[in-house]
Order: sequence, then C-alpha cells, then structure tokens
Amino acid sequence: MSSSSSTSRPLPNGTLSTSTHRHHPPYSPRSSSFSSASFKGCCCCLFLLLSFLALLVLAVVLVVVLALKPKKPQFDLQQVGVQYMGITTPNTPTSPMASLSLNIRMVFTAVNPNKVGIKYSESRFTVMYRGIPLGRASVPGFVQEPHSQRQVDTTVAVDRVNLLQADAADLIRDASLNDRVELRILGDVAAKIRLLSFNSPGVQVSVDCAIVISPRKQSLTYKQCGFDGLSV
Repeated sequence: MSSSSSTSRPLPNGTLSTSTHRHHPPYSPRSSSFSSASFKGCCCCLFLLLSFLALLVLAVVLVVVLALKPKKPQFDLQQVGVQYMGITTPNTPTSPMASLSLNIRMVFTAVNPNKVGIKYSESRFTVMYRGIPLGRASVPGFVQEPHSQRQVDTTVAVDRVNLLQADAADLIRDASLNDRVELRILGDVAAKIRLLSFNSPGVQVSVDCAIVISPRKQSLTYKQCGFDGLSV
C-alpha cells in the first residue's frame, strides 16, 4: 500500500499528466525519549559515583580512627594564686551593696595523649562565689603537639563587682578570719584533632572545679574537678 496520491490534469495535446504528492509520516517522539533516557542515565551514574566517593571517604576515616584510637584531651586546673583582693563597703550603713576587686591567676595543664596534634579554640571560664559570678577568664587558642604536656595560664580580673553586704561580709570573714575562700570555676574547652592539614569535628570538654584558696598564702589548698561528669 502506497502512502502517495496521484492527480491528473489535461495537457495541450489532449493527454493526461499525472503528478504524485507524497505525504510525510507524522513526527515520532523517539528522539526526545532517547534524550530523556540518556539524561536520567547520566544522573544515575553521577549519583552512584558520588555515593561511592562518600563511602570511600567514610572508610578512610574509619581506618584512620581505628589506627589512631583518638582520646579526649586532658585539661586540668593545676594552680590558683590570689594576687589581690579588696572589698569596699559603702559609707552609709543603709546601703545593701559593696564592691569587690579581685585578681586570681590560674594555671591549667593540657595533656595530649594522642598520636596526632590537637588544636584548641579559645576557652572561657567563669569564677563564682556561692553562686555569684565574680568574673571571667579566657585562654587563647593554641596547637599542641602529639604526646605532649603544656601549661597555659590566665588571670581573672574582677573590678568593683557589686555584692550584697551580706555576701561581702561572708567573703571578708572567709578571707580574713578563716583564710579559706571557696570558689567554683566553670567552663568549656573546645578541641579538634589535627591530622595533616585537616581538623576533626570538635570535641568539647566541660570543666567544673570546686576549689579552696588561702588569701594569706595566695595558694590553692583544695581542688576537686569534674570533666564531662567524671570526677578526677
């Protein structure tokens, strides 16, 4: 069966001339379907490639972790010294406030038990007396070498912090009569394990120390610290 049609028309000599008109078949969407299938195939291959790379990176990280067996760094409060402490009471006895000025020097010991270096971020600590924040101290960030121990120090400078007279009187009594001032030091230490030029996800060590200082000797007489809920 032919898809062409013929038409006849008379010529000047009386004969008939036949012309043939061909009908083109309708447009087929096969090329568009082929392009869509090719695009889906490329996307599938790209997804499989990315999944493979992600699994490969995860496997390498697991191998490194199992080989290095990383441990949390140790960050301990070693020494506390009172450099200055002064309390100013108001001239009027009816005023309930008093001001406190205090300088405390704290020495921390950082121990890296790992086979790789550790990068510390800036750490901040709060010094409290009977639940009252007296001041804050900060330790600048630093990088510690593998299997090493390092001492870092900081100073808490309290400049005329207002206290209730009752709290100020307790502090004066503890410092002058009992030579025993109980303080609490709270803070978080953020560290990352450093391997070549890469840093691991952050590891946070919470520091909570209850200490007793002797203002006369300017020394630490008692210390009990907890790290992440573990008492040491």
